[in-house]
Amino acid sequence: MPAKSKKTAIRPFTVEVPQSQLDDLRTRIEAMRWPEKETVADLTQGVQLATMQSLARYWAADYDWRRCEARLNSYPNFITEIDGLDIHFIHVRSQHENALPLIITHGWPGSIVEQLKIIEPLTDPTAHGGKAEDAFHLVIPSMPGYGFSGTPKTTGWGPDHIGRAWVELMKRLGYHEFAAQGGDWGALIVDMMGVQAAPELLGIHTNMAGAVPPEIDKAALAGAEAPSGLSDDERHAFDQLSFFYAKGLAYAQEMGNRPQTLYGIADSPIGLAAWILDHDARSTELIARVFQGKKEGLTRDDVLDNITLYWLTNTAISASRLYWENKLAFFAPKGVSVPVAVSAYPDEIYSAPRSWVERAYPQLLHYNKLDKGGHFAAWEQPKSFTEELRVGLRPLRH
Repeated sequence: MPAKSKKTAIRPFTVEVPQSQLDDLRTRIEAMRWPEKETVADLTQGVQLATMQSLARYWAADYDWRRCEARLNSYPNFITEIDGLDIHFIHVRSQHENALPLIITHGWPGSIVEQLKIIEPLTDPTAHGGKAEDAFHLVIPSMPGYGFSGTPKTTGWGPDHIGRAWVELMKRLGYHEFAAQGGDWGALIVDMMGVQAAPELLGIHTNMAGAVPPEIDKAALAGAEAPSGLSDDERHAFDQLSFFYAKGLAYAQEMGNRPQTLYGIADSPIGLAAWILDHDARSTELIARVFQGKKEGLTRDDVLDNITLYWLTNTAISASRLYWENKLAFFAPKGVSVPVAVSAYPDEIYSAPRSWVERAYPQLLHYNKLDKGGHFAAWEQPKSFTEELRVGLRPLRH
């Protein structure tokens, strides 16, 4: 086989974790040296001891990675090399004619696990309350340095580079027209794809809009008073941003400045789990309730599938480096020129008001303010998320 075709080959992939790794994980969980309990009755000092000890008990005694492994392997998994790096992806084609090709990108501290609940409803809509004309062909990649994708050995794999790689991936799969979706890092990546505006890209959907006006962002970051003249929705979004910048940004600052220093989360599964759980206040509260036995959009297995994937692939540090690579403001408009659909979930880091979204995305196709759901929308609220993609991207279909 010529060298070029070897490099662009699409190779089947199977998830196969040696039992020795699972045994080692259990041993490490059980050997955890616990700190004392926090001195407050809330989450202001971080993830509470009771939550982590409940998680550890379940992880060591009852959690079954093989169930998650079988679920991942029930879908077609592949690896292909792009720009010298192996990229892993799930690729599920719909049986329906004229399905819209869609590449969906996860974020941190997420993974392809976030998207598993939406695969069947999107690819087989007639079996899940939709119509044949709502069908999608799905491509769900693991970002560079995440999951089963390769770990970059050089700098330069920021959101803009990943966006270009996704266009190459879709073209390599034979898709000459497609849409792109993302939340968290995926939102920055699809925004950059919308800036790059490859001719093959029909449009994007985001559930974490890059829409905060610069003067609003500056005031929130500085801890200043809200600017005058804001609507109720805008004031609420400003308050959410102010809280995040004041109380919730530390993890991103550490990974953005010193990702290599986080050796502890590569060596301790409980350390990794706590770091992942403490992403944003609403998600942390929801997960704490899950480990108290309450029924939520996520289950204990959902949470541990994702954490265990990070652990088994040893990608805690490599995933963190994306924050160091990134030079973009998380929530600022990027100059997207393609058609855009936006879903605003109430418990996102900030719930984007329509007024800001309309200014940030001149070709706005769809905006909807949801009444339930947070940062991990596809994972936590798969039903509403599926409907948002069906409705929001419908104008892109021929």
